[in-house]
Amino acid sequence: MSEQFNAAAEKVKSLTKRPSDDEFLELYALFKQGTVGDNTTAKPGLLDLKGKAKWEAWNKQKGKSSEAAQTEYIAFVEGLVAKYA
Repeated sequence: MSEQFNAAAEKVKSLTKRPSDDEFLELYALFKQGTVGDNTTAKPGLLDLKGKAKWEAWNKQKGKSSEAAQTEYIAFVEGLVAKYA
């Protein structure tokens, strides 16, 4: 699984078009859940809009196993490659 996950992470870098902000947040959240696990960091302040959006996206994945997050990440990347490559 880890090899496929790393390969998917590399594929994202080769997209020729930019995914939407929501798609980027989903990628970020699944990647963090798959590599780090549950979000245990403090929520960013109100003025850090980007940090807050990333924190909230990752926090929505709470409770999902690393394996499940990695599987979802791989499938999500494949969808993005089909859409944006």
